[in-house]
Amino acid sequence: MEMSRPSDRSEQNILITGATGAIGAALAEIYAQRGVTLYLHGRNVKKLTEVAECCRQKGARVLTQCLDLRDFAALQSWLSVLEPLDLVIINAGMNTHIGPAGEPEPLNEVEALLDINLKSAMIITHTVTPSMRVRGSGQIAFVSSLAAYFGLPITPAYCASKAGLKAYGEALRGWLAKEGIRINVIMPGYVKSPMCDDMPGSKPFLWSSKRAAKVIKRGLERDQARISFPFPLNWGAWWLAVLPASISIIIVRLLGYGD
Repeated sequence: MEMSRPSDRSEQNILITGATGAIGAALAEIYAQRGVTLYLHGRNVKKLTEVAECCRQKGARVLTQCLDLRDFAALQSWLSVLEPLDLVIINAGMNTHIGPAGEPEPLNEVEALLDINLKSAMIITHTVTPSMRVRGSGQIAFVSSLAAYFGLPITPAYCASKAGLKAYGEALRGWLAKEGIRINVIMPGYVKSPMCDDMPGSKPFLWSSKRAAKVIKRGLERDQARISFPFPLNWGAWWLAVLPASISIIIVRLLGYGD
């Protein structure tokens, strides 16, 4: 990775994890412009190089990092040398699901999922917030999911991690708002991507990653507590959390997300 230079507060410094995924890449490209430094993380070196080059062509200064988010020591070491961050989008994630005959999710996949989807997000937050609190400014966005509203029987660990991320982000918003730090929870529905393609079940109201990125950027600029989409899927998912669980379980099974 290119070495950091002395901080230039006339620039906006943005960190995006999972920048090789569909939403992450789209966000990187939509934020890329002159005066912006993008710190892009991803595991796919080829894809990360392509995204970085596209962003540079738009005028952004881009620094990339390929590391395993489960290597928490390396993650903290990298974050500690970055310039002060104005916006952190914690987007990296993975999914797992039960088997076709109802087999449980592999334990090693569940452990990896919780490390990446939830624990690394907490570690990133703990590492970047001290400088934000000193400055009295900054913004952190957590990419959760509409699946955080109610657990789907086919993806229990994924739903648990996204629900945890939602609750964590909402708690931080209440805690850090008085210090000038904005916290936002992003709750997408189905966005076209390889990970989405691999998920079982129907995928209603499927959006493109570019459309999702535009809505996310607008929501972050408005400091929306929850940025959820698309309607009416987000409205329906919210109702699953409101209704008695016995009724919600029947609904998700009727929609093809049961066992």
